[in-house]
Amino acid sequence: MIILVGEGGDIQRINSVISEHSDMILGRQGIPLRERSINVISLVLEGDTDRMGSLTGKLGRLSGVRVRSVVAG
Repeated sequence: MIILVGEGGDIQRINSVISEHSDMILGRQGIPLRERSINVISLVLEGDTDRMGSLTGKLGRLSGVRVRSVVAG
């Protein structure tokens, strides 16, 4: 999952939502792109599609946040 956080993104709320789903997270990396005013958070997840959808949905509803995911079977 890739999470793009723009200038209006609430990092504390994003981290809170991610923490609610921490049991699915195998890896996490954050990359600040200061020249573009964007932060990128990449997550490697393992879990069922319902829980992943819950995480994607909660993050996607936050202001300043865009989420993209890829599922491998």
